[in-house]
Amino acid sequence: MKIGFLGLGNMGAAIAPNLIKAGHDVSVWNRSPDKAAALVAKGATHALTPGEASKAEVVFTMLADDAAVEGVADDILANLTDGGIHISLSTISVALAEKLTQAHADKGQHFVSAPVFGRPAAAADAKLFIAAAGETEAMDRVMPLLNAIGQKVEVFGDTPSAANLVKLAGNFLIISVTESLGEAMALVAKGGANNTKFLDFLTSTLFGSLIYKNYGALIASQTFEPAGFAAVLGAKDMRLVGAAADGLTVPMPLADLLRDRLARLVAEGNGHLDLTALSALAFKDAGLK
Repeated sequence: MKIGFLGLGNMGAAIAPNLIKAGHDVSVWNRSPDKAAALVAKGATHALTPGEASKAEVVFTMLADDAAVEGVADDILANLTDGGIHISLSTISVALAEKLTQAHADKGQHFVSAPVFGRPAAAADAKLFIAAAGETEAMDRVMPLLNAIGQKVEVFGDTPSAANLVKLAGNFLIISVTESLGEAMALVAKGGANNTKFLDFLTSTLFGSLIYKNYGALIASQTFEPAGFAAVLGAKDMRLVGAAADGLTVPMPLADLLRDRLARLVAEGNGHLDLTALSALAFKDAGLK
């Protein structure tokens, strides 16, 4: 299948090779062209513009935010084949997903939301968890592609924005766990107990999920670079959660708190650090280094 792939950040650069491995003709584009070289070495074609990459049956976008996706949307709409499919892997707003769904329908194309859960290492190993939604016909066509990049694909109906809402709710939970782990570890550390032992005990008994294990390990070791999930993107996600909650009249007081914590982290110049750097605020507030 002829595929365009727009966005070669930490996640996109890890995902695209799995489509090449699956035997597809992949054309890649990134705002910083130098990032395409590693993909070209693996068999991809380097597109010089988003429009050039979008001359395809399917176009993937893996971009940072709504503005980045909107920045290439016209190029995709103008160049995607008739009946072609735009798959958004990005964490974008419900409102933008609804807008893109209509825009593609007006052009005789399809839009599928398929935001992913997982860090770059999981993406490279095709171990992502994918929340997807779109018209049945489109979903049937893209399912082999999604299976090539993820270990589990869950379909949430034929309205693409439903998958974006699931993604935002999931990120809200991830950020909630990150904040609570940081506060708990600050408490334990100030009391003189060993945080690594504390984490090992918890994750081998009550809290055995990957989020507690993987994020907890980063907090215990205070390893915030390189960022697998940058704090500035977490801040963006919490703003999108707030917008979705407002649109559905759902009070989310904890989301408001998390938005403020992330805003503080970014304001202090640490938005480039991993999301787990939220724990640094908890340690600082506790009077710890």
